[in-house]
Amino acid sequence: MTVNDIPLISFFQRVLDPLIIMGTLYLFSALYGSSFNGFSLVLMVLAFFISSAVYQHVDPYRTWRSGRMLAYSRDVLVGWIVTVCILVLLGSVSGLSGWFDSKVVLTWFLVTPFALLASHLAARTIGSDPSKPSEVRSVIIIGANDVGLKFASTIDRNPNLFMQVCGFFDDRTADRRPPQLRHPVLGNMGDIAGFVRENHIKMIFISQPISAQPRIRKLLDELQDTTASVYFLPDIYVFDLMQARFDNVGGMPVIAICESPFTGFNSTIKRASDIVLGAIIQVLLLPIMLLIAFAVKITSPGPVIFRQRRYGLYGEEIIVYKFRSMTVAEDGANVVQATKGDQRVTRVGAFLRRSSLDELPQFLNVLQGRMSIVGPRPHAVAHNEQYRKLIKGYMLRHKVKPGITGWAQVNGLRGETETLDKMEARIRYDLDYLRSWSLWLDLWIILRTVKVVLKRENAH
Repeated sequence: MTVNDIPLISFFQRVLDPLIIMGTLYLFSALYGSSFNGFSLVLMVLAFFISSAVYQHVDPYRTWRSGRMLAYSRDVLVGWIVTVCILVLLGSVSGLSGWFDSKVVLTWFLVTPFALLASHLAARTIGSDPSKPSEVRSVIIIGANDVGLKFASTIDRNPNLFMQVCGFFDDRTADRRPPQLRHPVLGNMGDIAGFVRENHIKMIFISQPISAQPRIRKLLDELQDTTASVYFLPDIYVFDLMQARFDNVGGMPVIAICESPFTGFNSTIKRASDIVLGAIIQVLLLPIMLLIAFAVKITSPGPVIFRQRRYGLYGEEIIVYKFRSMTVAEDGANVVQATKGDQRVTRVGAFLRRSSLDELPQFLNVLQGRMSIVGPRPHAVAHNEQYRKLIKGYMLRHKVKPGITGWAQVNGLRGETETLDKMEARIRYDLDYLRSWSLWLDLWIILRTVKVVLKRENAH
């Protein structure tokens, strides 16, 4: 048994989902009076294998287990859209698309994800009652420490995990245990094996430091006489976690403590959204950009486009484009931030900076792959070298591509950061964005940016 081996979820993953995907195709073929021939069977088999691979990466059951049904519905829909795109591409390239009834296939494309969601929600309501003893797995936690308490609280908050904490085992006396302990202490380490056998405990989670290795080894030897599943809770919560997750390298299990949110499928989603939105915005704003370029050129000497070195993904230097808004183009070891009433700002440049129109050429950076539409704002290289020495975790913001707008900018930290406190606040927002990224957060930031720009907040 594994942590995720909930019978209902396993049933959907391995049996019902493939049957729904294939069964809906057969159903609509019958409803439209279209013959179900060999080509239909090929489409059915392709859909089965492609959807299985896609959903393995999207993993909607991760959000199912946590009870986040809106996020779960999103993952199911996104996974099906990707599956449909792959099927359409294969049909076009192979020339097989002309052999299918377009009405059948279109209806199948549109209805299948909702059939998946409806079946899951119905089964969740009817057949997955956490109050049923047969559905719930008994849990004990070894170690009444911060990690063990945090894990117990997670189980209590998520009944959809189908787990129930019976209590803790801990060798410490009552006066040394955490005051926030909400579950009973059932005994000390020597009592565990007997308790597990007598009470048919299904899952054991060990929350002990590595220094307790001899005791853990002795305990594991004793637990071999039980049928309980045993797990180790790594003490990683002492670190400032960012996108923490388990992974493997060549089959060796590893724990990610600090990772970019844009790995695997998330990376594809992020890049696809940047290309689509960036191209649309670039085309729509092209006439405005030409007018701005003309205005910059005729009102002050110097280039139209200001190129400056910034740190991009993984701290590598990139060249970022902006419409020149100042009489100087600083890009050396010492760069002075623009301030309110700065004499270096041209008349046209002042308007461009207030309206953020000077940032428009950065959509070219987005299409080049150097930047994203949403992400931490890139700072001049000189400022990076200054602040990385003063602010803890400053360089972690470069685990993602820099953005034209960001979470900090829509929370009042747009423009000049004349004090260290303001820069620290901006970095806190940047790192919070990395921890909680989602496509919906990106869209929300874009909408908020429009409001901030129209109000011309903190721009000079």
